[in-house]
Amino acid sequence: MSAAQRRRLNPLSQETESDDSGILNECVLLLVFESIKWDLQVLCLTASVNRKLRAIAKRLLWRKLCVYRAPRMVSALVNGSPNGRIGGGWDALAKLMFFCCGCESTRNFKLSRPSPGHFAGASRFSKTSGRSFLTKKCRADLLFVSDPCEHPVGDKEDDLGIYRGVFRGFLRSNTRACLIGRQVAFDDRVRCPYCGTRVWSMTAARLVPKSAARRLGSRDGRLEYFVCVNGHLHGTCWLVPLSSDEENCEEVEEEEDEDGGDFNGEAYKMHEKVTNGTGSRSSLMF
Repeated sequence: MSAAQRRRLNPLSQETESDDSGILNECVLLLVFESIKWDLQVLCLTASVNRKLRAIAKRLLWRKLCVYRAPRMVSALVNGSPNGRIGGGWDALAKLMFFCCGCESTRNFKLSRPSPGHFAGASRFSKTSGRSFLTKKCRADLLFVSDPCEHPVGDKEDDLGIYRGVFRGFLRSNTRACLIGRQVAFDDRVRCPYCGTRVWSMTAARLVPKSAARRLGSRDGRLEYFVCVNGHLHGTCWLVPLSSDEENCEEVEEEEDEDGGDFNGEAYKMHEKVTNGTGSRSSLMF
């Protein structure tokens, strides 16, 4: 007897396997994740169980995670709409929030060896930082950019900084209009590490303001970043080594920022402890 014939003869068993049963019940899933404070690793593992759970995560759970972890940032990105949409999907935004994408050599940024991606223990996004990445004609755009994730390369080389960001409403942004107006071609080698779409090199487009290097703690001409068609930004830079005096000044400034609340009132911190357990990080799915 075929599987289809068994299902016709026993409709009750089909009902017990419906999407409303057990762990596939969305209300149950929401209660479970609320009780564990939207643990990132558990959500990654849940989304990797099967296609149905992955679909629920893509449609509902990733959005709830983003709202829980960075409510003001998400509110700004969707213009305060509770059911607003995000370019590339909520799963891509969640990955951008918590995952440093690593990097490889590009035409304008050479590395001695690739730097692998990894989950970020803590991420801080700021729209004040984002303004430093916008040219004067594009300052009306809203862009959140993270602090650079520092990757030591070698004793004789500066540390590598890897950063990421996201635009609000990129399809209607001045930055996109500028790229289209200049007829900037897509980069033929690089894809967005968060949604897989094509990207523009802002270095090739000559749309990298000098303020970006200052914000990152780098030097002009020693950075590169890309923006994809969904408005995700990712980039790399060489970080300028700090002297002991500069390190002491930086520590004081950071303490003052913490005492005063969010950095410039516009920073968003997301902390997540991620342990591999018996599986590898690459097995966790966004």
